[in-house]
Amino acid sequence: MISEQTFAAIDFESAGAERGQTDVPVQIGMASWSIKSGHQEHFTSFIQASKNITWSAQKVHGISTNDLADAPSLMQLWPNIKTILSDRLVVAHGHGTEKRYLNAFPGHGLGPWIDTLQLSRAAWPELKSHALGDLCEHWQLTPRVSQIVKNRSWHDALYDATASLVLLELLIDQFDLAASSSHILLKPDTSYWHSLKRRNQ
Repeated sequence: MISEQTFAAIDFESAGAERGQTDVPVQIGMASWSIKSGHQEHFTSFIQASKNITWSAQKVHGISTNDLADAPSLMQLWPNIKTILSDRLVVAHGHGTEKRYLNAFPGHGLGPWIDTLQLSRAAWPELKSHALGDLCEHWQLTPRVSQIVKNRSWHDALYDATASLVLLELLIDQFDLAASSSHILLKPDTSYWHSLKRRNQ
């Protein structure tokens, strides 16, 4: 049942990739949330990178190569990742990047995964954009996110991870899902979510 679950979100910011190159993470943000305990366990860190941050990536997230000078490697952050994500439903908005970077830890066993991008597309297909920032602006969630993680903004890994949890919180509340099985969040079926919307109108 969803009301009994703890959800842990993760977000990475990256160095940006030139054509033909592989991208690498430069910042991680994680947070957890449950209906019973609310928002908690915030963690963020820069990540040592094997390449310089591209100008285009720095323009988006504001992280410079100098910020990474004393940062730990992704491998060194594994104890923190394991502590927050283990035995929880793992949340990300468009989880492909997060899954790919966590492949650095073979057999990590994290998950199952909830993708709030897929969920929002199923729940609100009429919206023009399902980007995380656009959804939070549409539903007026940005002030709530900023209240939870102060002095941060969009494209900061902790801010974006927290925003995905606030969006999930809205979905659960708007569709009255607290007493439902968490299975409906894992692989959102569009027809099922449409029926939920009709029921709640």
